[in-house]
Amino acid sequence: MPDSGQKATQEHITETAPGEAARRTGLLVTLVLGGLTALPPLSMDMYLPALPEVTGALHAPAATIQLTLTACLAGMALGQLVVGPMSDRWGRRRPLLIGMIVYAFATAVCALAPTAELLIGFRLLQGLAGAAGIVIARAVVRDLYDGVEMARFFSTLMLISGVAPIIAPLIGGQILRITDWRGVFHVLTVIGVLLTVVVWRFLDETLPPERRHEGGVGQALRTMRGLLADRVFAGYMLTGGLAFAALFAYISASPFVVQEIYGASPQTFSLLFGLNSIGLVAVGQINGKLLVGRVSLDKALGWGLGTIVLASLALLLMTSGVFGEVGLVPVAAGLFVLMSAMGLAMPNTNAQALMRTPHAAGSASALLGTTSFLIGAAASPLVGMAGEHTAVPMAVVQLSCAVLAVACFLGLCRPWQAAPGAEGGRRTAA
Repeated sequence: MPDSGQKATQEHITETAPGEAARRTGLLVTLVLGGLTALPPLSMDMYLPALPEVTGALHAPAATIQLTLTACLAGMALGQLVVGPMSDRWGRRRPLLIGMIVYAFATAVCALAPTAELLIGFRLLQGLAGAAGIVIARAVVRDLYDGVEMARFFSTLMLISGVAPIIAPLIGGQILRITDWRGVFHVLTVIGVLLTVVVWRFLDETLPPERRHEGGVGQALRTMRGLLADRVFAGYMLTGGLAFAALFAYISASPFVVQEIYGASPQTFSLLFGLNSIGLVAVGQINGKLLVGRVSLDKALGWGLGTIVLASLALLLMTSGVFGEVGLVPVAAGLFVLMSAMGLAMPNTNAQALMRTPHAAGSASALLGTTSFLIGAAASPLVGMAGEHTAVPMAVVQLSCAVLAVACFLGLCRPWQAAPGAEGGRRTAA
């Protein structure tokens, strides 16, 4: 029978092993978590070049086929509210593996769907299951890291997940050269199966049993209500959601603005879209490698938000004719600056919010993700409200979201009240 010292040592190993084991794998965990966060944009964007073909193949109007995108996006938003609390109760691995298995199954059914209605239904299920990767990846980061290390890791994840929207349409286009639209879903099914195997084989549990929450739906709702009652957490959540909405406005409007209003070719649009994504990823890496640890997260976040406001204001002035007739180059430059500044805003809002919630990282991650998706989805239709001949609505939406983000940051987070010398901001007691 082990003595008390051996027992204490064993308890210590049990408590710390998950985090230490995952940290030791280093690059592998980064790639796994990056793959999980990249899966949703791959699921959305690889499918985009196939939309016209799906419309003809399933004999459905374009508006109906567009609902396959809406269903997937809605599933990703709502699924996080379910999976996040589940991961706080049962640990990270079990809900993640279940989610990945369901994702692979739903995607396989999408590849075989004979009707638009069935495709819409299983795209919704695909989004619900794929949400597990988004929410649990953030929760795992919170389990393993704290303070500036967490901010650095989020910036690294941005490098991986930021590449996905760039290459996804290109991959989808190449798939369509050798097969039909169903082939896109076959490829996504294979990706889902491979990620499931990798998670099962290489991602250790990061939430030990003693840190898990007991209770059902009622407990989950009480936990979320407590998080929303935390003024500072709610401030970072809204700040990040509104910044994401400005990004979503760009994604929704830029194909129309760049090609229809300013006359650029699809190839030019693809080049500009790729450059903007590279700017976001590059600034995210500057944030993680150079700023974090030297500059407080709140200060870096403030710089990012201020830059987004200035870029949005410049876009509004240019598109509304204050500077006369402007061409594509100045507008493209404004969009590049706005997108790049997201590399300061998004990882730092996530890090600051999650640092306050070590006791409920899954639920907190769910709220962060769902808020961003819902605010972004609400802002997206507004960019076309003035018709097809002006880019002013896009700039107005972006500036409004940016100003509201600054207001939430200053009014709710109150960064000047951070404890002196705190590297990453303030956090609540577990």
